[in-house]
Amino acid sequence: MIHGLLGGLNRRLVQFLLAGIGMVAIAAAPTPAGLSVAGQYAIATMFFAGFLWVTGTLPLAVTALTIPVLLTGTGIYNSMDTALAGFADHIVFLFLAGFMLANGIQKYDIDRRIALYTIAKMGSSPRRLVLAIMIVTAVLSMWVSNTATAAMMTPIAVGILTQVLDRDDLASSQEPVPDADAADAADTATDGGAVGSTGDFTNIQISMLLGTAYAASVGGVGTIIGTPPNAILVGQLNAILDYEIGFAEWFLVGFPVVVVTLPLVWFLLTYVLYPPQIPQVDQARAIAREQLEAEGELDPRGKRVALIFAATAGLWMLGGLGKVFEPYLPSAWMTTLFGGDGMTVLGVEGHQGLLYYVMVGVAAVPALVLADTMEWDELVDIDWGTLLLFGGGISLANALADTGATKWIAETVFGGLVGAPIVLVIGAVVLLVIFLTEMTSNSATTSIIVPILISLGSVFSATLGLTDFSTALFLSVSGAIAASFAFALPVATPPNAIVFGSGYIKQRHMLRTGLILNAIMTVILTGIIWLLFTFVWPSLLW
Repeated sequence: MIHGLLGGLNRRLVQFLLAGIGMVAIAAAPTPAGLSVAGQYAIATMFFAGFLWVTGTLPLAVTALTIPVLLTGTGIYNSMDTALAGFADHIVFLFLAGFMLANGIQKYDIDRRIALYTIAKMGSSPRRLVLAIMIVTAVLSMWVSNTATAAMMTPIAVGILTQVLDRDDLASSQEPVPDADAADAADTATDGGAVGSTGDFTNIQISMLLGTAYAASVGGVGTIIGTPPNAILVGQLNAILDYEIGFAEWFLVGFPVVVVTLPLVWFLLTYVLYPPQIPQVDQARAIAREQLEAEGELDPRGKRVALIFAATAGLWMLGGLGKVFEPYLPSAWMTTLFGGDGMTVLGVEGHQGLLYYVMVGVAAVPALVLADTMEWDELVDIDWGTLLLFGGGISLANALADTGATKWIAETVFGGLVGAPIVLVIGAVVLLVIFLTEMTSNSATTSIIVPILISLGSVFSATLGLTDFSTALFLSVSGAIAASFAFALPVATPPNAIVFGSGYIKQRHMLRTGLILNAIMTVILTGIIWLLFTFVWPSLLW
């Protein structure tokens, strides 16, 4: 045991030293033409953080905390206050509010009730049962981060499988396989015969658990708070371009992607890769009804949480519809509600708007307490590490943009694609992001790649026939969406890691399925993004 601990410590120290050596080497090298010294130091900092994120030497949040230290220590910024500005970005507080709202939903089992209701209504066949799990997972992931949703839905899926297979336990990748014949069986998914603990994984088990992970990732694309890459993108667009994507605007961009890709993933899982062959799932459906009845009526506090959440979600959407109300509201009320530079009804000039989605989200937190539904100890039990990761990523993006480093990287690395067809540019971005995400995590990949994609605006504007600003927006949004479609490895996304960590799926199942889906989704996403770029995004984003 001691030897193992020392081995892990030595490996971590070696990786940390390699990151430091690489950073120093980049910083000390001759400064390339077109790059400032500060930009060179920013790239060195990016290498240091990126290396630690990719290798997992330190937790993602801990690595994020090293960024403001290096930005100030190397003189990129002359004040720690400036280097820490990313940690106070508005998107950090939006996610904080989202996490706290999710705690309220989970405390009163509102999410579980939704899941059981959907299963009881839709789970009339094996394929429809998998679809029910995937739909409820995707919908919840839009509003309760995909990580929390996957953590909640995985045990529900396992419990349903237990009833479907009529066994007390499922095939587990953590259990030893006693002989070679059983080992061969463990690698072959079948739905015939008895399902024992020797590792005989059935198609229904694989498709349902992988479907849970993939639906959480896909569903998270639908809203800003659904998955970290969305929030990282929004924060960096605000920091670098001073551009704000509203909640409703993102929904109109992300939700069509969910609507197209979720059924496709379900079809591939249940009709092509792992078609379930069990005859019926009536018992699982009956159990879902029984458990839903056992939950009883939602108590008054739970109803108040549901009301606050519904009101918050409604106001998030309403805040993005200012153009609809503009012809009917006086200018003072438009400025007060939706923001602007004019006079407000309060007699002051200029306002961000009472319906600004971050303001609405943060206001929901004291509403939970005032409604006597949550205590402070319950609210603070959130993923603080993700918030620190956002802050570090935004601070790094600011430094890369302020020093001109991202523009230099973009022109140097991607200059060869200038003049290429738009579909090829989209495909290259999608493929690159998916590949990088498989090797790291979608949060780390987005933190690194989005600033570069934003800087590609000036490189590809002529190719795409847009302004530099519109091109930067288009490419960075494309990259952030692609970061949620890495399906092959547990490290790629938190839902993948959660489902794999349950022990009821093997990595080879995820790898085989993920590689096929990655290839198909690269093509599908390229087509969807091209269609959105052509017909939807011009009226929404620029």
